[in-house]
Amino acid sequence: FAPNPRPQTTENMLETIASTLDKVTGVQGSLGYVVIVILAIALRAFMDAWMKGKRISKGSKSNDETEDDGPEPARNYTEAQLLKFNGSIDKTGRFEVTQQVYLSLNGTVFDVTEGKNFYGPGGPYELFAGHECGVAFAKMSFDNDHLDDMDGCEKLTNSEKHELIGWMEKFTYYRAYPVKGSLIPNNKLSPSDRILSKEEIAKHDGNGTVPEGYAVAPIYIGVGERVFDVSFGGVEFYGKGGAYERFAGKDASRALAKMSFDPADTANTDTSDLSEKELKVLNDWVKTFDERKGYPVVGKIAK
Repeated sequence: FAPNPRPQTTENMLETIASTLDKVTGVQGSLGYVVIVILAIALRAFMDAWMKGKRISKGSKSNDETEDDGPEPARNYTEAQLLKFNGSIDKTGRFEVTQQVYLSLNGTVFDVTEGKNFYGPGGPYELFAGHECGVAFAKMSFDNDHLDDMDGCEKLTNSEKHELIGWMEKFTYYRAYPVKGSLIPNNKLSPSDRILSKEEIAKHDGNGTVPEGYAVAPIYIGVGERVFDVSFGGVEFYGKGGAYERFAGKDASRALAKMSFDPADTANTDTSDLSEKELKVLNDWVKTFDERKGYPVVGKIAK
């Protein structure tokens, strides 16, 4: 009997295929070209399937999805929040981000980024960026004492009020600067030392009456020991249709600490049995609400 043929290894098979292709094509190293072509075809098929999936996902949204390119909902701004929109370069994150340029006229916040050559860094009106400017514009003044003076808008002369109205009409209709929301001056914010019960927090879930001067109704969320009003920048997340709408008007401390949407956690305010890891997560949320987002504190949670 003839000996059994030696099993052909993968390496031997590739050598055989390469040799055959070279003889057929007359090109040395033709196997490499074939592999490149196959990979190119596979990549093209993958990209076509991915783009098709993107088109399908855009055409059929789930309840928690929002349009990526849709306009941001109107929101309320604190003076500290507005001040950040001055066109400067933010280097605190992983990437450098150039801030947009906003300013307020008698409480109406405009996005004047299109006019950054005037209002952005280095522009002739850069001192107005990130500030309430109603009095300054009405008086045609560059005096810092006329910035951030909402109450002063009520004390303007008739001619100054007419000047301010003219600027607001120019921003709205001639320049078509987008209106982003309303500025709530510090003296009009809710007191931070109030003690709020579960029932009082529940009244402010974003569906209540919009207070005078506000762009949207308050949205209260309890985190840790404090209650934050997330209508100051968190409407798209905690407002109607937002991914975290279920936390609006609630003490969400336990649910956020456990990163849970379980009704057993969203309805439970007890944090005494949280693990060390969960307590750290809760503290991170508090830090995010307080420092990173700058949501105003409107009270303390009644215990």
